[in-house]
Amino acid sequence: MIKVVYMRKNKKTKKMIIFGFLMCLLIVIIVFLAKFILDGLNKNKPDEVFKQYMSFANKKQYEKMYDLLDEKSKSENKKEDFVLRNKKIYEGIDAHDISIKINDIKKNKNNDKVINYDSKMDTLAGEISFSNEVLLTRDRQKNYKIKWQSNVIFPELEEDNTVRVSKLKGKRGRILDRNGVMIAGQGLASMIGLVPGKMSDNIEDLKKLSTLLNVSVEQIEKKLNASWVKENSMVPIKTIEKIKENADGTVKEEDKELQESLLSIPGVKISNTEVRVYPFGEKTGHLTGYVQNVNAEILKEKEGKRYNDNSIIGKIGLENLLEDRIRGIDGYEIIIADRYGDKKETLVTEPKVDGEDVKLTIDSKLQSKLYDQMKNDKGCAVVMNPKTGEVLSLVSSPSYNPNEFILGMSEDRWNELNKNENKPMYNRFKARLCPGSSFKPVTAGIGITTGKINPNENFGHSSLSWQKDSSWGSYKVTTLKDYGNTANMKNALIYSDNIYFAKAALKIGEDVLAKELLKLGFDESMPFEFGLSSSKFGTDNKFETEIQLADTGYGQGKLLVNPVHTASIYSAFVNDGDMIKPHLEFKKAEFWKKGVFSKEAVKIIRDDLLQVVESPDGTGHSAMIKGISIAGKTGTAEIKASKDDVTGTELGWFNAFTVDENSDKQYLIIAMIEDVKSRGGSHYVIPIVKSVFED
Repeated sequence: MIKVVYMRKNKKTKKMIIFGFLMCLLIVIIVFLAKFILDGLNKNKPDEVFKQYMSFANKKQYEKMYDLLDEKSKSENKKEDFVLRNKKIYEGIDAHDISIKINDIKKNKNNDKVINYDSKMDTLAGEISFSNEVLLTRDRQKNYKIKWQSNVIFPELEEDNTVRVSKLKGKRGRILDRNGVMIAGQGLASMIGLVPGKMSDNIEDLKKLSTLLNVSVEQIEKKLNASWVKENSMVPIKTIEKIKENADGTVKEEDKELQESLLSIPGVKISNTEVRVYPFGEKTGHLTGYVQNVNAEILKEKEGKRYNDNSIIGKIGLENLLEDRIRGIDGYEIIIADRYGDKKETLVTEPKVDGEDVKLTIDSKLQSKLYDQMKNDKGCAVVMNPKTGEVLSLVSSPSYNPNEFILGMSEDRWNELNKNENKPMYNRFKARLCPGSSFKPVTAGIGITTGKINPNENFGHSSLSWQKDSSWGSYKVTTLKDYGNTANMKNALIYSDNIYFAKAALKIGEDVLAKELLKLGFDESMPFEFGLSSSKFGTDNKFETEIQLADTGYGQGKLLVNPVHTASIYSAFVNDGDMIKPHLEFKKAEFWKKGVFSKEAVKIIRDDLLQVVESPDGTGHSAMIKGISIAGKTGTAEIKASKDDVTGTELGWFNAFTVDENSDKQYLIIAMIEDVKSRGGSHYVIPIVKSVFED
């Protein structure tokens, strides 16, 4: 009995021992598995570590990059030094879209993992791509860490090397006249600066400099207090027009006083600086326009077109219209430089692109002469070769000096220009203006071409005022000269008879006149380098009243023409009824509109316009030059609120062209001067035009 009990206890004990053993074994296995799993988690893959490192580089998270370095690398590179070096390099070259492709992973004799990879990144100079390798080692926690040196950034980059960016300045193209004379291009200006270490403590010196340069003392002090300024720094204060020098290097008398006054101030230094210059100043101001520095808005608008913070861009005029052709595009070169600053390796180069030089048909000598005659008046002039369409001169007066914008214009000066009652910033050759009697040849051409007018028909004597009938109320068309009973087209042009052309417009009729004006390019954008205001008539290309139709016949009513468009219309009187296409660059002659006037109309009108100048009774007789056959038409456009308004102003016109096809002066000139009332009307303009033919 006792023996049986003992045996049962022994079996139970054995079971407990086995159970305990199994439990211990299970715990060991669980612990081992847990450790294995944890070790597996801690044993991060080397390629994943490096990918994470480069991801941080892409995000400019340099401190997180540093956390992935091994202890030895950290001991050799302080965190702030590491962050600064990587930041300077990656951000200095505008590195972005960094990507890597891992080719293979090997183990070296030190049990480090060696990752061989290809890398590429976009930079401000284009794409950089290279093959490289990086070493990763395990730390005590069995985590892979990067063994970092500078060559992780670029293979050839050593610890004492630097990465440098050089800007390759793209040169802006020049704008030249027909003879190769520069009217816009690179030139020199005088930079006035201060060297702090050579200045006196006398505030009067700054006040004197302030007066000479028209820069406030506060502005000067602000420039001197900039964070970068040192004792020997040259601090730019203002750029002015180049101080003129004689051939022997001495200062010209006109600038001598200014230079001496500036240099009498301790610390002042004058040096040359390259800027965009306009040698003819205001004479070509409205033609060339000017450039400006780009701003944030322009950079956003031009994104992807290689503009940068230091770029300039054409603001108005040809500088703007030719921007895509003449702009210089900066290039960049990214290099590794050795400890001495010498080039060790070129990483990438984006070549610069110099702008194109553009030669115009403009004659700068003629442009200058015309402007000098017109500068004290408000007006415009177009000189064109009617056979080729070459525009020789485009003048708008008064004008502005584009050099002022380049050198830095004060707010006061800007306001002065914009508030000037003569509107020097207003480009008149782009505008549409009332043509007055200078439009009469167009009405005549339409009348003959459409068969609505017989040029020999006598419209009858009407004295100095006329109305169709009583339906016009008190409104009458008036004219200045009662020349007798023969009111035909020839006399009407010679004496500039408003009444004849009012009657002519009524004979032509509103539908035909409107149709023919549209054929001439009215209400149409003219194909020309400059954007011009389109010529207009009536309301929505229709005449509202019979009176408006009649007034249009002699260039009044609601009729507005652009001067360049007028030149093209007048060219039809030279080209057998075809309108030449005006242009500012040399190209094959091309007609814009063909057959706008019949050949019969052209011959009659050309002969009649010749008599406007050659007949002693002609309104343009004072333009006559011995030995030169000139046809022309005067015009005095009345700008007033009503027919009875006596306070209105007048525009004076004289349009003329060479009749002799063998003449070496194939000129067609359209000229307009404002406010000629009490100054002779259109006769005030004739000497300006005549001088071009006389030259």
